[in-house]
Amino acid sequence: MAEFVLVAGAWLGSWAWNEVVPELTAAGHGAHPVTLSGVAEKSAVPAGQAIHVQDIVDVVEGADLREVVVVGHSYSGIPAGQAAERIGDRLARAVFVDSNVPTDGESFTSVWSEAQVAALTERGFWPPLTAEDYAGQGLSDAEIARIVGGSTPHPAASLTEPAVLSRPLGELPATYIKCLLDGDTPSPDVVELLKSDRWNLVELNTGHWPMFSQPKELATILLDAVKA
Repeated sequence: MAEFVLVAGAWLGSWAWNEVVPELTAAGHGAHPVTLSGVAEKSAVPAGQAIHVQDIVDVVEGADLREVVVVGHSYSGIPAGQAAERIGDRLARAVFVDSNVPTDGESFTSVWSEAQVAALTERGFWPPLTAEDYAGQGLSDAEIARIVGGSTPHPAASLTEPAVLSRPLGELPATYIKCLLDGDTPSPDVVELLKSDRWNLVELNTGHWPMFSQPKELATILLDAVKA
């Protein structure tokens, strides 16, 4: 039995996995959706990059989970990748869902302009997307309304603090899921990581939020990743 630790991207809490969790538990596995500090029901909790990594590690260690599959979506690939390294032999596999990946010493905003980072830091949070921003991502109007209605501002510090890795990420067993409506190919850093014989690529014909647009198909890929 695997234990899936599921971490949604910016603005989203554990509720984002509501349609994926039953598929995993029905197959006999454990499922542990995580709300990161500073968002959703934890919106009042101070948060930074290191805190988000610890949020994930705490779920694993607090429940003494083994055979862990750490799943990071979008922004959360950065803390999830670091947490996957931190949990050592508890890790079975890391899965990155159309996500960023951590690079030692770099942050989510490393590719942003100085002006963008300054504006983010001054505001203190990254505002959620609007309904129009979700167009072309394979989502119904009802799904878009659900995402927009449940999103909360994302803490700026988690985006600007650098990742910390003690070894190359390519050494971890990993699956990268590329959602094709959000671009045909992964980012250059992911392409480089996919050269590792411990990483494999899976494509999903949907948009950037597959836990809403294709939850069953996403769950099937996650279950297949356990067998990889």
